[in-house]
Amino acid sequence: MTKATSQIITGWGDVFGSIANFHLPALLGWQDVAQRYRRSRVGAFWLTINMGVLIGALGLVFGTIFNSPMSEFLPFICVGMIVWGYYSQLINEACVSFIANSETMLQLPIPFFTYILRTWWRNTIILGHNILIFPIVLLAFGKFVDLYALLVVPGFILASLNILWIMVILAVLCTRYRDLTQIIQNVMQVSLYVTPIMWQPSHLPNGTKSALMLGLNPFYHLISVVRDPLLGNPGTLVNWIVVIVMAVVGWAIALLFLNRFRSRITYWL
Repeated sequence: MTKATSQIITGWGDVFGSIANFHLPALLGWQDVAQRYRRSRVGAFWLTINMGVLIGALGLVFGTIFNSPMSEFLPFICVGMIVWGYYSQLINEACVSFIANSETMLQLPIPFFTYILRTWWRNTIILGHNILIFPIVLLAFGKFVDLYALLVVPGFILASLNILWIMVILAVLCTRYRDLTQIIQNVMQVSLYVTPIMWQPSHLPNGTKSALMLGLNPFYHLISVVRDPLLGNPGTLVNWIVVIVMAVVGWAIALLFLNRFRSRITYWL
């Protein structure tokens, strides 16, 4: 057995241990949401209201700028903003997942991936609140989802697998290099504008530059496998192949990474 294979197996032990006891990060995630909105009558739906207002404003402005039919553009930007908000929040919070749980990590022998799952589950609960905006938008234009919407399940699973390995790597790196958190936040802000969220891929001119701008953008593929099925489009074969390859390669790297530095994480805290 090679050293790399041994490290993957050891790293997988940490991940598997967290998944086997998923009730722990699930409980902690629920408590995070409940604690944040304690004594609030509306609760987490305040985030839904804020997201709805933002989608309406951006849809009106950019739909007018691009001269796009509102019945097509508003559902597009609705799903895009909700999914992007989910991804960006997960990645930003991953940077401080270990730091925010430093007291617990220094006292209890809990698998490190548990804290990643806690962050993932907390934001997935919020995603469940925000996605309620989408059927309201569809009903406003008299539209409904079709059978392609079933593809959102494997699309979401693949996207989550990719986001989770990214979170593992960032959680370790940002624990060691604290300034990296600010860099990641800036990268995510820039990525918002270069990813087709507030503009549609059809708005780009035909050409190699446009194709590269989309093809080399991992967030474009991660969003497409979730957004396109909800909009009546299965997504391109390239989108699905890219997210699958990213998940396999990314997790191999993340497991090696986790095992390589897991003994130093508590020291860095």
